Amino acid sequence: MALKFTTSWMEDSRALMAYYRKLGEGAMAQVEDARLFEALNDESNSIGVIVKHMSGNMKSRWTDFLTSDGEKTWRDRDAEFDNAALTREGLMQAWDEGWDCVFQALEGLTDADLGRTITIRGEAHSVLQAISRQLTHYAYHVGQIVVLAKHFQGSAWKKLSIARGQSAEFNAKVQAGELSQR
Repeated sequence: MALKFTTSWMEDSRALMAYYRKLGEGAMAQVEDARLFEALNDESNSIGVIVKHMSGNMKSRWTDFLTSDGEKTWRDRDAEFDNAALTREGLMQAWDEGWDCVFQALEGLTDADLGRTITIRGEAHSVLQAISRQLTHYAYHVGQIVVLAKHFQGSAWKKLSIARGQSAEFNAKVQAGELSQR
């Protein structure tokens, strides 16, 4: 993850959100369309369900972020876990709509906003707490997407970070100035 040095928590949060979006997209791009909707067992979620859930959460939490409760009355959370087959295009549209909502809300925020109070499910959160809550939530689900994609791809999986056994070579290239640190 190539991040520039910053002391701005907001700038870092936006960069991390962008990183997790890209990571999820890199994983999903490797999966055959039908496998996007395949769960490992009856208690597991498919990549499609995870994306639908993330998108619903993102739209709910980030719409009118500073002025309304993060759990919107129009959100149908239970429907997010229905594995009704969408198309890859429909799934990616939901993914993009969710992330667009996140970045639109984050765009205008500065570190000075971090102490402001918002609500999620009627509970007060500082903006800092709310962003941390969502960032960890998205990282958790993107991790699930990556694990499922790796499982489905098996030996055809293309690494999204430094491959096993390649750390020393990567670090040598960084030290030699051939690569930037991730």
